[in-house]
Amino acid sequence: MDIGIIGLGDMGCLYARSFAKAGYTVLGADLPGRREELEAALGPLGIRIAEDGNEVSRRCDVIFYSVEAEKIRSVVQQFGGATRYGAIVAGQTSVKHPEIAAFEEFLPADVNIITVHSLHGPGVDPQGQKLIVIPHRTTAEAFRRMTDVLSALTPDLAEIPDYREHDRIVADTQAATHMGFECMGTAWKEAGFFPWENDSYVGGIDHVKILTTLRIFSYKAHIYAGLAILNPYASGQVRQYARSESELFKMMIREDAEVFRKRVLEAGQSVFRDRSGPLMLPDDLMQEYALSSGRRKPNSHLSLLSMVDAWHRLGIRPYDHLICQTPPFRLRLGIAEYLFRNPDLLEESIETALYDKSIRADDLEFHSAVREWASLIGYGDMAGYRSHFNAVRTFFEGRLEQGRSGSAELIRRIQAVHALKV
Repeated sequence: MDIGIIGLGDMGCLYARSFAKAGYTVLGADLPGRREELEAALGPLGIRIAEDGNEVSRRCDVIFYSVEAEKIRSVVQQFGGATRYGAIVAGQTSVKHPEIAAFEEFLPADVNIITVHSLHGPGVDPQGQKLIVIPHRTTAEAFRRMTDVLSALTPDLAEIPDYREHDRIVADTQAATHMGFECMGTAWKEAGFFPWENDSYVGGIDHVKILTTLRIFSYKAHIYAGLAILNPYASGQVRQYARSESELFKMMIREDAEVFRKRVLEAGQSVFRDRSGPLMLPDDLMQEYALSSGRRKPNSHLSLLSMVDAWHRLGIRPYDHLICQTPPFRLRLGIAEYLFRNPDLLEESIETALYDKSIRADDLEFHSAVREWASLIGYGDMAGYRSHFNAVRTFFEGRLEQGRSGSAELIRRIQAVHALKV
């Protein structure tokens, strides 16, 4: 069986190598100007680089479109008509509405559509990683063939029967999650300091925030822009997160303690009411991940208070959607749970938010960043999103790889102590 990959960027190359290693014949295509570069990099692995996507479509039994979500329609329009009879076609974007629309419009009616979503970045081996499979238009035999092909990579396969359900879950788990960390990175950039050099960010929760923020900015902007702007369910999550943050911040400025405390506790009770037993992030691990053994300065954790409030007001139970968990979402949920299930730490956060003026400037930068990101996403400003993202990425340039590797190690440690069983 021949595997075709149209789009040999980071993820396309990762899967080309993985399928070749599993013993499949792999044929790939990308922009003509990259052919020589790709032949040098992938040719020694037995991967052949086609002249264009039409050759891949004509020759291959299973074809993956590994292109950006905003470009999927134009690429499928260009190459989809050449797809061979009875082939299986999949996309690797994280938002399926534009992908499925393009497949239905431009693929022949006799082609099977079984799309996928890899819940990991291009720097991670697919083995053991969550891989979502969505059978949109397929025969039972084709679906069996596709799962056999995917199983050769030994991922953790999970089926979601409908692409709309997939996008809804992804919006619930990822849209505001990514935005929250992007806002943190933007706030630190605008404040002009690296958080690991500030006493307000030396606790275990803060270290997880830093690692996850650096992890997100170590990847490319289009990964997050497509999910936030092209997913029809994401805008509601983003609007509510921005609304929750703004309303809480106004209460902080007014020192409206009774209303603020009631709202925070009510949100925590709603989201974490059924949680008991081991924490997702064990206390000993969080103590180990503190950046300093000295005195920790209290933090308002406005980003986490806002996230939990948004989940509560949207009626989202984040634990119900762990089928589409990504590393940032695991860590986001983990630190939120760690904060809200520790009454003393939560009370410290509330008191700091209301009365500690020494951190108010940082909270103001975060508040401004939330407004900026929510506006970019709300207007569908793809260019602005990329520009904003890349400016922060440049600020943290020297520490991005450290953040990616550090967060990966933290996730491995969490899994090792079975703390993610929910």
